[in-house]
Amino acid sequence: MSNPINEKRACREFQGLSHPRLGRRAFLRAGALGTAGLALGDLLRREAAAGVAAFRDRSVIILWMRGGPSHIDMWDVKPEAPVEVRGEFGVIDTSVPGIQLCDLLPQCARVMDKWSIIRSLYHDNAGHSAGDQICFTGYPPGQSPDENVMPSCGSIVARQQGRLRPDLPAYVMIPRMVPGTDAAYLGPAYKPFETGADPANPGPFRLPNFEIAGGLSVNRLGDRRTLLDELDGLRRSADASGQMEAMDRFDQQAYEILTSPAARKAFDLDAEPQPLRERYGFMPPFDPMASDRCGAPAWSQRMLLARRLVEAGVRLVTVDLRWWDTHVLGFDSLRRGFLPRFDQAYSALMEDLDRRGLMDSTLVVAWGEFGRTPRVNKQAGRDHYPNVFSAAISGGRVQGGRVVGSSDSHAAFPRDNPKTPQDVLATIYEHLGIDTKVHYETPAGRPHPVLPYGEPIRELS
Repeated sequence: MSNPINEKRACREFQGLSHPRLGRRAFLRAGALGTAGLALGDLLRREAAAGVAAFRDRSVIILWMRGGPSHIDMWDVKPEAPVEVRGEFGVIDTSVPGIQLCDLLPQCARVMDKWSIIRSLYHDNAGHSAGDQICFTGYPPGQSPDENVMPSCGSIVARQQGRLRPDLPAYVMIPRMVPGTDAAYLGPAYKPFETGADPANPGPFRLPNFEIAGGLSVNRLGDRRTLLDELDGLRRSADASGQMEAMDRFDQQAYEILTSPAARKAFDLDAEPQPLRERYGFMPPFDPMASDRCGAPAWSQRMLLARRLVEAGVRLVTVDLRWWDTHVLGFDSLRRGFLPRFDQAYSALMEDLDRRGLMDSTLVVAWGEFGRTPRVNKQAGRDHYPNVFSAAISGGRVQGGRVVGSSDSHAAFPRDNPKTPQDVLATIYEHLGIDTKVHYETPAGRPHPVLPYGEPIRELS
């Protein structure tokens, strides 16, 4: 199905983009990011140099289901279709009359009044990283889909709005960046702050960026001078071109972030009550014999950390929920791994945000780079399929219990009200107050708007 907007023209214009590879080595020696928040200090310098201003108290959580969640086995069930299309699962009624889900999502069905579904999304690229780029940037990928040539939505937010609180980053990735989430030509200042540590792992959650080289904890430092002495050797080699200004002031801000009670509290996942952590889910690792088919850690705790961060004042948090690439024995992987975990954690997040009064200020988007093929393959799985897919969305102005658009009887193409990833991004940007008409220039001087096209999805509100 072709896009009503001239995508080919956008692609032609995009291919002329000049993009030098910008990396951490452009402003800091390799290995320095593991020390006392050097990355944060550099973020502060470059953001301030760009004149970024704060904005109102709203946040976004992106639950990135990388690999491609099967829309027909989750959010867009087709019980009347032939078995080779509808698959192995049944359907369940939700708390909202007329909306049905896969019968392996009973807790999500119970809280259907708190979230809504977009069932008519589509684009035209079946590659994982290419789909990542489209969904995070709104632009087609470059020659290497793993590398951003256009900035991610989180980087745009950090660039246009800056930090909501001076002692917290604007844009966080849990646990690490995936394709599509980089800052591209906006520069290293607008990369996400990566937690590095994974709250899905067993044991206490400790953020590496709160540690100094050699394992010295910031908690054990008695004064700012000690920390700055630790940084001094690295600082002298950072940005020899002299572009950084007011080094002492920015280092002080970096130190304040690392030692502020607000920042340390926000990342202190172990402070959450045990019953709440259990509500999100402490499911054990998936059966090792089937790990190649599922590969999903118990990422439930990543969602809980995302809630803590937006509550503390982080503007945009992306949570990596990979790896939904269910080509082989896909129903087995979904039944025993993905769907029970997602059902428990997503419903817990909805209830948690609602209970804390954060639904109005926090937009949550759960989606992946595409859906899965309508017809089951010979290996009891489904393959990549961007022609139609679904997303779950809640919070902000989104009214729960709604379905936007529909697919045809086999969940193969949009049947009515087709939507694009650019429309989802426009919805995210509107929630945060981002001006999508603003143009940012590449180093080659080519201006590009935040979005090439796309409109907020009004049917959700």
